Amino acid sequence: MLGRRDLSPWLMATILAASPLGALAQQDPFGAAATPAVSIQSEPVEQNTATGDESGSLEDEYGFDPADEFGGEEGANFALRDPWEGFNRAIFSFNDGADRYVLKPAAVSYRQITPIFMQQGVSNFFSNLGEVSNTFNGVLQGNLGQAGNDAGRLLINTTIGIAGLFDVAKHMGLERGDGEDFGQTLAVWGVPSGPYLVLPLLGPSTVRDTPARVVDYYTNPLSYVDHDATRYTLKATDIIQSRASLLKAESLLQGDRYVLLRDAYLQRRDFLIVNGEVDVDTETEAAEAIDQGEVEESSDY
Repeated sequence: MLGRRDLSPWLMATILAASPLGALAQQDPFGAAATPAVSIQSEPVEQNTATGDESGSLEDEYGFDPADEFGGEEGANFALRDPWEGFNRAIFSFNDGADRYVLKPAAVSYRQITPIFMQQGVSNFFSNLGEVSNTFNGVLQGNLGQAGNDAGRLLINTTIGIAGLFDVAKHMGLERGDGEDFGQTLAVWGVPSGPYLVLPLLGPSTVRDTPARVVDYYTNPLSYVDHDATRYTLKATDIIQSRASLLKAESLLQGDRYVLLRDAYLQRRDFLIVNGEVDVDTETEAAEAIDQGEVEESSDY
């Protein structure tokens, strides 16, 4: 269906705009993206003049409190994985300028003028497309249970959920996963991450994740839309929606943005690779050993 040349961007915009009001159900648009590390208190934000958001806690909007989730003291560990910091900071400055003057203003405008139910429908639509990559990589990783869950979500939300505008599957017991990509698959196969790397316009990555983006491109259904205007419109909408979903959490960032975002990206990637299955006892013992000077911290690449 996506490959039909008579599908115009205006038709897709009309479909998205017609999202029923029932799509107000909350979800976590924040979890699919790189999660910013936060080093300040997590009190509710009364009003964000940049985004126009009304009062409300981050936990209400994102489903968890970023300050509690990413308030660890692991910056020293992540710094060891960034031997090209000088180069990365230069690219980060370029990306930050492009974001400040182009992407962020577009995201702020989008969030101010687009009704919440429409933003929810757009987020659901692109999240549903992502289930194709989730299923593909789940199979390659041997995680057949999650792959089956993601395939079921794709089938149900594409049909009953009207092209993914509704997240019907979650009401049938098929919860959304954290997302899978080929970089995670390579990690499961034993490929080391390599140094941290910031890519022009594309943002944080690693030596392992960078070539994996090629596979991710071909598992993205949007790559197979034949109509150029439709493809560009959909991809631009996806980028703006993703950026808009981070505006409120971004207001918490203080200090060195480069370090915060680097540590957040690497921490999030480590979390996704193990599917959140962390041996708490082992981590506690390792931390105590480091504190007592019994072991030396080292890089994992």
